[in-house]
Amino acid sequence: MGLLDKHGVIERNATLLLVAGLVTVSIGGIVEIAPLFYLENTIEEVEGMRPYTPLELAGRNIYIREGCYNCHSQMIRPFRDEVERYGHYSLAAESMYDHPFQWGSKRTGPDLARVGDRYSNEWHVQHLKDPQSVVPESIMPSYNFLAEADLGFDNVKDHLVANQRVGVPYTDEMVENAEADLNAQADPDADWEGLEARYPKVVLGDFDGDPTRLTEMDALVAYMQMLGTLVDFSSYDAQANYR
Repeated sequence: MGLLDKHGVIERNATLLLVAGLVTVSIGGIVEIAPLFYLENTIEEVEGMRPYTPLELAGRNIYIREGCYNCHSQMIRPFRDEVERYGHYSLAAESMYDHPFQWGSKRTGPDLARVGDRYSNEWHVQHLKDPQSVVPESIMPSYNFLAEADLGFDNVKDHLVANQRVGVPYTDEMVENAEADLNAQADPDADWEGLEARYPKVVLGDFDGDPTRLTEMDALVAYMQMLGTLVDFSSYDAQANYR
């Protein structure tokens, strides 16, 4: 009896086919799942990643509150058209401190994974206040009210502690200095030494154009300006895998 004939016996016997299928799926499942029980972390860490500053975290909360993720993804897929338009494809480690992550599944507007440092603070503010003034074809609504809303930060320490409890490596020093760091990042006259020591590659200075106030616009622009800036991709050839 040949190999194909033996296979035919299995196909004609429903019970035997079911058992063989279950055995095959079980072996495959064990091979896929078992190694995960021996790994502390399935995400390969990359140099440069750090937790969000208190101001960036506040801006991220506003980003989520306003539903920005409904129109803007934050994940560049490893396809030629994506990396040519947006930059190096996204790494899992870039979202390791996101709870929840902002990958998204729909793009009414462009992907924002690498929007940090691509535009000036003034451009972002104008775009948020009057999107059509800088992108005429945009259907994005105005978020002018963010520039008028003072940023509430009474519970900023609690936000860091909550993230700390789900694995984000905020230190006790970061938590203790949360309010001071939040204020200092958007204050052009502040002493930034401690903030820069706690959060490398932090973008500093006034964000909304009014250094006398700390607004929700400051926080959101601070968050936008750090997206995609922490990992140094200058030594990578983003197109190498697509030639």
